[in-house]
Amino acid sequence: MQRDFCEAGGYAAACGLDIALLRQPIEPIARLIAAARERGIAVIYTREGHRPDLADCHPAKRARSAACGAGIGARGALGRFLVRGEPGHEVVPELAPAAGDRVVDKPGYGAFYQTDLELLLRVRATTHLYVTGVTTDICVHSTLREAVDRGYECVTVANACAAADASIHAAALGLIEGPEGPILGRVRDTATVLAEWGDSQPSAALNNANQGALS
Repeated sequence: MQRDFCEAGGYAAACGLDIALLRQPIEPIARLIAAARERGIAVIYTREGHRPDLADCHPAKRARSAACGAGIGARGALGRFLVRGEPGHEVVPELAPAAGDRVVDKPGYGAFYQTDLELLLRVRATTHLYVTGVTTDICVHSTLREAVDRGYECVTVANACAAADASIHAAALGLIEGPEGPILGRVRDTATVLAEWGDSQPSAALNNANQGALS
């Protein structure tokens, strides 16, 4: 939920994507994060972005971004698009990380690629992930599939995710619990997740952070 994807003047807006749709998860995610912090569930942020010299950005990815009208590294109203350290790279203020939250910077779409995310999860004996953010069809799906292959039990929180097209968002969610069943985990909405968390007091395992909310 970075400014480059969710605010005017950022990368997504420069690509002509619907920022209003991409901002819709902000309020549901805020409720999930507040509840997670209250219950001792780890909150982990991921941010897509590249080194200022773009040495970690594949030429093919740079070409794809340029084709949409917002080349990675080009300058916009929020600084250079998808470059670490620029204003657009930061999380939107409504969801700003708090002390104790972890922030994982990633050069690709999936949050496990070229990052220390799995180390952070294994150190905390994490087994379950609640996945939120934008976009449902790209970064969310890429991260979800990597997590499932690594043995994590995953819940994708439907209204805490978004794509720049409502039909693509729906299709991406539909792939998670498809004809074979929930092979990519479960899909739930924020109200259902909060109700599940509220059904019992946090267990010792939960307090030891064997679950994580991944935004």
